[in-house]
Amino acid sequence: MKEDLMALASRAKAAARALALTDTEQKNAALTAAADALTGTAETILAENVKDLEAGRAAGLTTSLLDRLALSEERIASMADGLRQVAALPDPVGLVLEELDRPNGLHLTKRTTPIGVIAVIYEARPNVTADSAALCLKSGNAVILRGGKEAIRSNRAIAETLRSAVAGAGLNPDCIQLIGDTDRETATALMKLNGGVDLLIPRGGAGLIHSVVQNATVPVIETGAGTCHTYVDKDADLAMAVEIVYNAKTSRPSVCNACECVLVHRDIAKEFLSMAERRLAEKQVELRADETCRPLLSHAVPATQEDWGKEYNDFILAVRAVADVDEAIGHITQYGTGHSECIVTENQGTAEYFLRRIDAAAVYVNASTRFTDGCEFGLGAEIGISTQKLHARGPLGLRELTSYKYEIRGKGQVR
Repeated sequence: MKEDLMALASRAKAAARALALTDTEQKNAALTAAADALTGTAETILAENVKDLEAGRAAGLTTSLLDRLALSEERIASMADGLRQVAALPDPVGLVLEELDRPNGLHLTKRTTPIGVIAVIYEARPNVTADSAALCLKSGNAVILRGGKEAIRSNRAIAETLRSAVAGAGLNPDCIQLIGDTDRETATALMKLNGGVDLLIPRGGAGLIHSVVQNATVPVIETGAGTCHTYVDKDADLAMAVEIVYNAKTSRPSVCNACECVLVHRDIAKEFLSMAERRLAEKQVELRADETCRPLLSHAVPATQEDWGKEYNDFILAVRAVADVDEAIGHITQYGTGHSECIVTENQGTAEYFLRRIDAAAVYVNASTRFTDGCEFGLGAEIGISTQKLHARGPLGLRELTSYKYEIRGKGQVR
């Protein structure tokens, strides 16, 4: 039986109206209770996750997707810590952004408010269930969660745990709702739920994001597609560069802030690639190199045009030589997705030149792109990484999940 999405959204709207008026102390108490509940029910959540993993292997999910799907006691503890970190952050609701007095005596206050009902469509990442719920609750928004079928058992166990905990803390559990129907038609219907959903955030691969952007009639924040580059300049500390590339590619290749392409200055290509290949071989990274770099590597396959701009989400790395920083910037401008880009250099002038000319949500000097993350940016958790420029850009934390309104106080003024 198909779920009645408008009825679900109506319940969410009612919960959102109440949540918008809930004080910080009660929201924090609910988040802390939810964190404790996650660790307290870890055994149940893990049992459901095992079922998802077994079904995923049978369905032929890739290693990287299985990694995204897999939970452990450590990952559940990390999810719970994320909730506690969000509870510890300042409340983003009710902040005064501006105040001014008009010549006619009107006093204007610009104040932050919740958005209302936020829907999140995501794939095989159960941690998104907890992260999204926590951020929406703290920012006064109700959330409708629609995860992928690969993680439905895990998501259901997490959502039920969270709903029970927030209800126990005195909040309406309908501020957190999970759609149990994983059919594509349900996702499409959610994208068109005007009047029920105030904002839709897709979190997943390029295919999901493209589908949402093309089909949604509700407001959308485009997130996530991450073709991230690391440019190793001629003035780089090569040992540092090797470790940055190694971390950016191998620490978790299935995520959107992983490095997919290394650009290396021709002057230091031979020395750097020799060092980098040895380090990357520890994780059996496949290198796909251009005509200049391939003879400098012991084991590499020829890169094709399709390798530039490709998000592998796997232990695969494209490698290309460039003449200078301008050629590197040109490549990134052509093939990047506006997510995270890095330069490794000891030349401050070159670093600043790169910073000013790269158009991306996060631009790094001498640090791994893997830091593009809400927790790492001090935002607690995040609901996604925005690669667009309107409303929000980069990690979507608490402040990015609020809007604002003008409050106007007068003494009988008329126009």
